[in-house]
Amino acid sequence: MTGVAAVALPDAAFEARLREVLRSRVEFIELIGDDLVAAGGKRVRPLITYLAAQALGAGPGGATWRHVRDLGVGVELLHSASLLHDDLIDDADTRRGQQAAFRRFGNVVSVMSGDFMLSRLLGLLSGLPGSPELTRLFGETASVICEGEVLQFQVAAYADYSWANYLQVIHGKTAALTELAAVAPAVLLGVPAAEREALATYGREFGMAFQMQDDLLDLTGDEQRTGKPVGGDLREGKATGPVLHLLDGPHADEVREVLERRAAQPGDVARVQGLAQQSGALAATREEIRRRAARATSALQSLGSSEAQGPWPVWPPARSSAAAKQRHSVCHCRTKGAGELPAQLNKLTFQM
Repeated sequence: MTGVAAVALPDAAFEARLREVLRSRVEFIELIGDDLVAAGGKRVRPLITYLAAQALGAGPGGATWRHVRDLGVGVELLHSASLLHDDLIDDADTRRGQQAAFRRFGNVVSVMSGDFMLSRLLGLLSGLPGSPELTRLFGETASVICEGEVLQFQVAAYADYSWANYLQVIHGKTAALTELAAVAPAVLLGVPAAEREALATYGREFGMAFQMQDDLLDLTGDEQRTGKPVGGDLREGKATGPVLHLLDGPHADEVREVLERRAAQPGDVARVQGLAQQSGALAATREEIRRRAARATSALQSLGSSEAQGPWPVWPPARSSAAAKQRHSVCHCRTKGAGELPAQLNKLTFQM
């Protein structure tokens, strides 16, 4: 072990490559790309890609590192394209503290700019070793993301609330992409199936825990810190983890009525919050988040030790939002007795 300084994180070179890939001859597309780079964000998904690659033995200066960087850029492109489309679907006002692209440029420009990012992603993948399999993986992930988003609306429209549907939705919304971010370096580097599966499990369980935590904050968070109104999911007829626990209990009929009327009556959100607290639904949801996080970190033990499994550096930089800090404080937990773990990837799981 030579210390955390040896661990490479998405840096200025990553941002420069992202900006280069997003170059366009059309000003509006260029401006949306510039906004993406300037807004930054936590870059959690490419961070997972970087750390996974290093856990498998790749590193800066190595023959494959430029491909790892491009893989991280590709993951961020897919994520960003989905956000452009999501903001339009959700009628969002802002994204990363800036006016949403469709508000500024209109629906057509925003959607086509998202499609432009996907086309750039295809070009990026075509130049990577293992391109056919990587392209298939990215394509399958994009399909799962689309299915998850549409299923979410279908469930609300039919009031078809179930744990099976909820888990499929959050896998599509979040976990499919974090799973891709973790497993893509294993495909690029051609590692054995066991290591590939370990990283896939990490990414999938990390993403599930992350989205469950985000859903928990939607019901219980501080609006001043999260930057969005509490109870948004209830107002859209979406049954997340705490609400599903309530639907399995004695208050099921009352909670279902709140969902079906989209929490339209005064006091609806507060009533569900109170029921979730009193019934233990919040505690049960937090415990499930911990279980998912533990599964993620446990999967890493088969990878052996590396610099990417050393002490966790400060990440993201000081630009971390209050919402991110609250997300961490609610989900703060530790696993013990894992030797080299908690690792860089392990610690990332608890920075949600």
